[in-house]
Amino acid sequence: MQRLRIDERADWREQAEAQGFDFHTIDGEPYWDESACYTFTLDEIERDIEAPTQELHEMAMALVGDVANSGELMAKLGIAPGFWDTVAQSWRRRDPHLYGRMDLAYDGNGAAKLYELNYDTPTSLFEAGFFQWNWLEDQVRDGRLPNGADQYNRIQEALQERFAALLAEGKVASCIHFAATQSSREDQTTIAYLQECAHQSGIETIGLAIEDIGISADGWFTDLDDRVIRTLFKLYPLEDMFRDAFGPKLAANTMQLIEPPWKSVLSNKGILALLWERHPGHPNLLETRFAERGQTPATGWALKPIHSREGANITLALDGGTTIGTSGPYDTSLAVLQRVQPLPTFDGRYPVIGSWVVGDEAVGMGIREDASLITTDSARFLPHAILG
Repeated sequence: MQRLRIDERADWREQAEAQGFDFHTIDGEPYWDESACYTFTLDEIERDIEAPTQELHEMAMALVGDVANSGELMAKLGIAPGFWDTVAQSWRRRDPHLYGRMDLAYDGNGAAKLYELNYDTPTSLFEAGFFQWNWLEDQVRDGRLPNGADQYNRIQEALQERFAALLAEGKVASCIHFAATQSSREDQTTIAYLQECAHQSGIETIGLAIEDIGISADGWFTDLDDRVIRTLFKLYPLEDMFRDAFGPKLAANTMQLIEPPWKSVLSNKGILALLWERHPGHPNLLETRFAERGQTPATGWALKPIHSREGANITLALDGGTTIGTSGPYDTSLAVLQRVQPLPTFDGRYPVIGSWVVGDEAVGMGIREDASLITTDSARFLPHAILG
């Protein structure tokens, strides 16, 4: 694994904006950064990223049934008691799921370590599945990367195959609504990308803002044109849906959710503690335990709220007495303590591997890097290539 300086494409901004990728620069700072890339050998990808991702996914999925059948475990994961039955029934029906991303610490030496599962509302999908592949093709064409350079990336093909299979098996409606908050450009780009993948798979799609979903007098969820929403892909956290005013209506199961209610079991950091309890010492896991809200971590431990996103409200107590932390809106959340595994540093930057699973298959990765050991919403996305 290396960080390689490389010339940018002269027209990448024009390409990005033509594809709806208009958040490539945020507040004057680059989000998409192709002034460098990360390079890997095929062995590193297959042995250290793809295979562990597959194994970790299967380990996590094996836990869902245990949690769904236990009020005690659902309470530990912060799932609202009023939705325990909704989650359990969703799992017993095996409601279909689409995708997820796990974040890994990896430096090319030794085993990748699991930081967390982002299995409900993962973003950076368009960047990983589409835009970094275009970058690879252009860089090979222009001679900046050698012929034969490859990328660990069949994300888009896997999404299209997954949508097609769900449709063929009658597991989703022939028309899927896609919704995210109107104010987030990143979320809107993500659902537009997913709509295109679904459309290419033969599914009719309708996009709307999550704020514009209504409920009819007889209990059906509807869009702005009063069309009944049969299947909804929502880039909106399940725990927030459960708290919203229309949350209790979800129990009637009149609207299929993707991701389904059982994904709430895997969409918080509490699952990391359960994984460690069942697989102590696993080479790809970090020791993790449930913590008290607001607890001060001892040296060598990281305190993480179970529902935090974008690196918010995390405290790292590093060796030598140094403590670093981030603020955010999750300070009242339940939390876990996780053994500190610092990210590697390349040219003063700290990369984290986002390893993607579509359906139940490990299919690709993206890399975000920050100037801090905690990966926040200011992190940049850098492409990668397989060169050996």
